Amino acid sequence: MNDHGAETDFSDKMSYGDYLDLDRVLSAQRPLSDAPDEMLFIIQHQTSELWMKLLLGELDNARRAIQEDRLPEAFKMLARVTRIMEQLNNQWDVLRTMTPSDYTTFRDALGKSSGFQSLQYRLIEYALGNRNLAMMKPHAHVPTAAAALQAELARPSLYQVVLGFAARHGFDLPASKVGLPAQAPHQQDDQIRAIWAQVYRDTTANWSLYQLAEKLVDLEDYFRRWRFNHVTTVERVIGFKRGTGGTGGVDYLKKMLAVELFPELWHVRTEL
Repeated sequence: MNDHGAETDFSDKMSYGDYLDLDRVLSAQRPLSDAPDEMLFIIQHQTSELWMKLLLGELDNARRAIQEDRLPEAFKMLARVTRIMEQLNNQWDVLRTMTPSDYTTFRDALGKSSGFQSLQYRLIEYALGNRNLAMMKPHAHVPTAAAALQAELARPSLYQVVLGFAARHGFDLPASKVGLPAQAPHQQDDQIRAIWAQVYRDTTANWSLYQLAEKLVDLEDYFRRWRFNHVTTVERVIGFKRGTGGTGGVDYLKKMLAVELFPELWHVRTEL
């Protein structure tokens, strides 16, 4: 057999499986039933959490880069965030191959566990500015999780960091929007919308902010699709039943579709 010169003896060397710790990764799927579709359900959510881990790292780095006026680096990181969101969106297509009949074979095994309780998803929402403090309650029983959320709340959100960049470069912004880290979801502000209108009306003079604004619009566009795909998948699989975590299921998720992360960037389009 011709191995084309490839290394085949790993008795004293690090292999692919060693580097990726695949024994641990591939043994982390532990279904609680004998239903075949439970494996799909577990892998869907585990891989989502891995992508979210990467996404959080990119958001952290992007915020630092913007705060230090390193915009070319921030643009690359934010572009990667949107590509990660695309991967998260594509995963719903796989989960939608599970029918209502398939899901009922193992749903009871989930108990009260629900994606609603994902710490990383909550950190992403907080990083993007949707800082609903009531959503900390599902994590209060885990000290490290509660500490991670508190640490995020102590940082400016991505949008605050972007508005801070605008303030440093000559735009007059409300101090409440660029000062202390937000402790509540961002609300539409007419003064901020007027600033974005100025940016979009003269893109040449405001090219960096214009590009930054479009990166945020891209990000929220993909994030909205993620929420929409979640709603569609849940409705397709369980209809309008309550979620396993006690939420209103589809009704609750549809309310989340109305949340705007960067409202002025969407509303300004009407007046241009």
